[in-house]
Formats: sequence, structure tokens, C-alpha cells
Amino acid sequence: MQQELKSFLGTGWGFPPTFNKFSNTVHMVSDLADIEQSIRIILDTYPGERIMQPEFGCFIKRFVFEKMDNSLMVKINEEIDRALLNFEPRIKFIDTEVIEEDDYNGILYMRINFSVIITNTRYNIVYPFYINEGTNVSI
Repeated sequence: MQQELKSFLGTGWGFPPTFNKFSNTVHMVSDLADIEQSIRIILDTYPGERIMQPEFGCFIKRFVFEKMDNSLMVKINEEIDRALLNFEPRIKFIDTEVIEEDDYNGILYMRINFSVIITNTRYNIVYPFYINEGTNVSI
């Protein structure tokens, strides 16, 4: 029998959902892992993708073909702040900073800094933002 997880920061299904067919349970995550997965789900969901929650998500994908400059980073910061403020009440968004640009592969690695409100502890996650369209075509 699986031990019941209890956390004051929350416990939820792991993402992507995985099931154990022997114990008939789903993989659960708690605390900071639950918050990090929640942030990734919010940033990876475009508003309108969830039928019952049409406003859930982040419009960050609308910046995919934009020129990478300071103006774009301000827009990305504002959009991430809006999405996390509305859909992740356990944290306070601090800022986003670019830590690596891979122009050849069209990837921008961003560090998203946040603090957990109830513990007042700062954390960050690295989020890959794909600037170019993904394809399977090799050059």
C-alpha cells in the first residue's frame, strides 16, 4: 500500500501522468516538485486549449518568431507574470532572465525566478523557449 503524501504546499499528479499497474496508483508529486510542474504546465498551455478553463495558460508562444531583444524580454516577463499571478497562487513571480541563447537551434533558455509565498523561499527553474518552429527536417 502506497503511503499517503501530505504537504502544506500541495500534492498532485505527476506530469506527465504515470500509473503503476501493480498497485493501481498514480505517481504523485509534492511540495516544490508540484509547484515546478504546475509552472511548466501553465507556460506550455496556450489559452483556449482547455475547454473548461479557456483562459488558463500563457500567451508566451505568440512571441516565437519575434526578434530577440530587450523589448521582447519585457513582453515575455509581463506575460509570464500575468499567467503565474492568475494560475499559480502559491508563488510570487520575481523575474525572468536569459541564461543561454542557442541561435542555431532556435532555443532560448530562461531562468524563471520566483518565491514560494508561504515559506518566503526563493527558487528558480530553467525553461526552454523555442524561438523557431520545430521540424524534423535535417539540413
